[in-house]
Amino acid sequence: MPREAAQNAASHVTGDQSAVLRLLGDPATYGPEVTKVERIDTHGAIVFLAGERAYKVKRAVAYPYMDFSTLEKRHRFCLRERDINSRSAPQLYLDVLPVTQGAGGLRLGGGGKENGEGDVVEWVLVMRRFDQACLMSTLAEAGKLTPEMMTALADAIAAFHAAAEPKRQRAAGAEAMTWVVRENGEEFLEREDLFNRGDSEELTTAALAQLGRLAAQLDARAEAGQVRLCHGDLHLRNVVLLDDKPTLFDAIEFNDAIACIDVFYDLAFLLMDLDHRDLRAFANLVLNRYLQQTGDIAALALLPLFLSTRAAVRAKVAASLEAVAEEEPVKLSRRAEAAAYFRRARAYLQPAAPRLVVVGGLSGTGKTTLARALAPAVGRAPGALHLRSDVLRKRLAGTAELERLPASAYTPEASDRVYAALRAQAAEALAAGQSVILDAVFAKPEERAEAEGIAKAAGAGFTGLWLEAAPEVMAARVTKRRGDASDADAAVVERQITYDLGTIDWPRLDAGHPLAALQDEAARLLSSTT
Repeated sequence: MPREAAQNAASHVTGDQSAVLRLLGDPATYGPEVTKVERIDTHGAIVFLAGERAYKVKRAVAYPYMDFSTLEKRHRFCLRERDINSRSAPQLYLDVLPVTQGAGGLRLGGGGKENGEGDVVEWVLVMRRFDQACLMSTLAEAGKLTPEMMTALADAIAAFHAAAEPKRQRAAGAEAMTWVVRENGEEFLEREDLFNRGDSEELTTAALAQLGRLAAQLDARAEAGQVRLCHGDLHLRNVVLLDDKPTLFDAIEFNDAIACIDVFYDLAFLLMDLDHRDLRAFANLVLNRYLQQTGDIAALALLPLFLSTRAAVRAKVAASLEAVAEEEPVKLSRRAEAAAYFRRARAYLQPAAPRLVVVGGLSGTGKTTLARALAPAVGRAPGALHLRSDVLRKRLAGTAELERLPASAYTPEASDRVYAALRAQAAEALAAGQSVILDAVFAKPEERAEAEGIAKAAGAGFTGLWLEAAPEVMAARVTKRRGDASDADAAVVERQITYDLGTIDWPRLDAGHPLAALQDEAARLLSSTT
């Protein structure tokens, strides 16, 4: 059975491209300045890196979701790939050239039969070559990703989605997701040598059950314009740092059912990829930054389904690559990769009760630092929604995050509006099933009580943490801040230490301790409360 399944998967190949691939793999094809050609294989294309250019050939394959079976189709999709990626990376996509067969053999860039240069036998997309070390996947593997890079990437994706063209597909919303889930399930059943049949059927059943519960929301989002011409394949291997800016490339061109999707489903691919690479802290950062930019908190209800479906897609892609791999070590690696993604797809659909964590304390006690450190490990993947009063205050005032607000933005009435907005957003996220960390001073007993009430109303777990530090430590910290949303300074700290805080029932933590020790103590408290 395993051999038959593998042969069935390999049967997706529809043509012999070996001669073209030999041509493009030969340095002589590109002139004397090229002495070495590197080859990169994906399940849908082969890329040759030669000199200052990259040459991409679409594989002659036919899958239910991707059909490059004819020369005409490969030409059309080369042109569309060039055009569709001009939205985010116009500097990378240069030309589409033919490979011709003439009396002298194969030639790259010939004029075709009408120019007396032989028949066109293949089409090649020509791109500007970039340093592979600048791929975000390479940076991730080298441990060189930074929070600043991830923040910039989240901002770039939010801007890309905002500018993307809304699409009213015939099949959109729940119907479109149902197609993806069922198609994934069918391909899993074709590869029983890789995926246990019972597990495959269980995954499909669980995903369809989620779809049934979320159908109305998916359809409403489609009607509201949240289904757009997105990237469609948004993971770290398709993001590169160009001029120190995250640049999206290699967007899906071959199937609008894959590219014209809910913007949050597009984002979910990146979140899943980061999580799969054991970079959940970065996945949590990207999620929080994206939601800070878009305000799309209601979409959190869709996250488990979207993450699971993305992992399932990667599992079937790994299975496709395993089927065409020629070397046994590569085949074994692809099999392991497919199995890992499949396990992740199942895990994302496991229920997880939401929790509300409140980190309170006067300015300079390190609330935001602790909240960010805790968020990835709180609740379901990729961690808690981190809601910060300083950031929300700027948003409500209509100012940039780093712009200093006037005193009028800090009146009791203005602060009441900020806390009300924090509670409303927390309640929305908890209702969507996502855990939340609230990060604000919470100096008033009624503010602390109202926060606990949100958790109780949502049926969510609750933990309140109160941070304390010596006045001189708090004053020194706020004085040293740079590039932060908080407007607090030493004068604010001096004023706050005179507050009547009332009775504080939450556990008190010494914020003068190093972050690692503080985080360990907070994690212990979280594990011991419900």
